Amino acid sequence: MTSKLEINFGYLFEEDLISEIEKLGVSKGFKEDTTIIEVGDYIKSMPLLISGAIKILREDEKGDEIVLYYLEKGDTCAMTLSCCMGQTKSKIRAVAETDVELIMLPKEKMAEWLGKYKTWQAYILQTYHNRMDELLEALDTIAFLKMDERLFKYLKDKAMVTHNDLLHVTHKQISEDLHTSRVVISRLLKKLENERKIQLFRNSIKVLEL
Repeated sequence: MTSKLEINFGYLFEEDLISEIEKLGVSKGFKEDTTIIEVGDYIKSMPLLISGAIKILREDEKGDEIVLYYLEKGDTCAMTLSCCMGQTKSKIRAVAETDVELIMLPKEKMAEWLGKYKTWQAYILQTYHNRMDELLEALDTIAFLKMDERLFKYLKDKAMVTHNDLLHVTHKQISEDLHTSRVVISRLLKKLENERKIQLFRNSIKVLEL
């Protein structure tokens, strides 16, 4: 675990904090499309993302979902941290966008490290700042962009976090993530293809403009 910690967090955290994480952290792996955190779960540990990407979703009363943001390696989830600190139930669902490797940290250490390590405090504050920016961007996207613009942004964001411009995703999956109908998505994907922004294949989409 040490080498992976140093590669991903060595430039952020001091040696003593890295040593504590190595001692207390538990390595976990999740396959693509696996639910990591469910709505309503009590959070017992906080994840540090070593590799892969995680999709954070919000669910309404009907069970429909919408993507809020993605986490990449080196990230953690501010909403998970809030649940750890406040001992409240999760209000989001976290799903592995790709195969994921995490280090799970005991929630009891979160507050202690804030006072003990300045680098941890800076990391957590920056995490809150980054996630707030992403939530505002998600809100702006829903409020101000037309659906075809939302769709193209969604595809570009997905390509960037997976580091792959060929996306293996169905029209139904996209419609669920964007909280709209599959028919609308299929029509708009064809429009984007005609505009030469994407190329459609069977069960995959190539993003041509990144």
